[in-house]
Amino acid sequence: MAGTRRKRKARTPRNALYAQSGGATAVVNATACGVIEAARAAQGRIGRLYAARDGILGALHEDLIDTSRESAAAVRALRATPGAAFGSCRYKLKGLEADHDKYARLVEVLRAHDIGWFFYNGGNDSADTTLKLSQISARMGYPLAAIGVPKTIDNDLVGTDCCPGFGSAAKYVATSIREAALDVASMASTSTRVFVLEVMGRHAGWLTAACGLAAAHAGDAPHLLLFPELLFDEARFLDRVKRTVERVGYCVIAVSEGLRDAQGAFLAEQGSVDAFGHRQLGGVAPLIAHLVQARLGYKQHWAVADYLQRAARHIASKTDLEQAYALGRAAVRLGLAGRNAVIPVIERVSTRPYRWRIGVARLETVANRERRLPRRFIGADGFNITPACRRYLAPLIEGEAPPPFRDGLPAYVQLRKAPVRRRLRSAFRA
Repeated sequence: MAGTRRKRKARTPRNALYAQSGGATAVVNATACGVIEAARAAQGRIGRLYAARDGILGALHEDLIDTSRESAAAVRALRATPGAAFGSCRYKLKGLEADHDKYARLVEVLRAHDIGWFFYNGGNDSADTTLKLSQISARMGYPLAAIGVPKTIDNDLVGTDCCPGFGSAAKYVATSIREAALDVASMASTSTRVFVLEVMGRHAGWLTAACGLAAAHAGDAPHLLLFPELLFDEARFLDRVKRTVERVGYCVIAVSEGLRDAQGAFLAEQGSVDAFGHRQLGGVAPLIAHLVQARLGYKQHWAVADYLQRAARHIASKTDLEQAYALGRAAVRLGLAGRNAVIPVIERVSTRPYRWRIGVARLETVANRERRLPRRFIGADGFNITPACRRYLAPLIEGEAPPPFRDGLPAYVQLRKAPVRRRLRSAFRA
């Protein structure tokens, strides 16, 4: 009708995509919870939040999950559930030129589902992928805010005081080695004299250092810490083991999987690499334990913490849990504020009392860089941690946040993971 005004249709808000990458942690799903709840609170500004099934591979295959189909109770329960609820993967994209078609495919999938925000929850390599996706999107004229979300038990991301996942893994390994030491001490006179625990850490000895928290007083176990930052001196090590056993009757050792020999080679390299190009490691604990038995004649036992250290939600650090959740919410806030190619980080305000806040770092300052344990955190003899290291580590394992239990076991949530209808005709070809 002439003279009448047509009502302008409000523009539908763009959608967002979240993905998990690399090894899981005890609290990575708390970050996912933070992302989902923040996106739901932004209804009207963010449309639907999708999750990529099995990390970046899900995005490449257009295999997406509609998180809006999950109940609020199920989303809340993610805070108490270990693993990567939406699936993760070890799949490394190369440079923009070398893997241009794969990055273009990602943009194609994002465009098909009107994704305006991409939140990638991972470590160093994931930060690099997020950065490159922001770059290729700009080249292709596709508006996208690509936000990294930190996660790694190795605590090796630069630009942040600590990494979500580390505090809980640190709490687990420190608890485990303290408990194992009591067992060894009780039987040392007639049985095992030397116990070796292997923890994760290819290049960075943060988890090895965390084992040192178990020693509350001088002479307590663990008696020796073997860091990847220092080359292994066999003669010095065997001498220290012998003197420890003679003094206290037994010796407890924590060793990083990335321990290197005098020539700088990994002691336990398996001769293969993973999807990120990292050398596959594992088995340094039996090497060390058998060395002790062969050279000193002591009966020994060893253990590998392996997946247990990153999956132990039952003994998670409350501090770690709170930080993981807060970083997920912060990532969404950054995206809504128009930020791109950034990552929220933890900034330590004070140590005593422990206070922290959320900061922001540029992805180019984080991607493909590694923060190793500083020498000032390692004792002068190379076998223990310093008071400065203890002061840094102690707040990160504080507080308990046990999951709900049912029938004597932790009750973890299982999501519906409703699939999103595919819109592209073409399939991804690796």
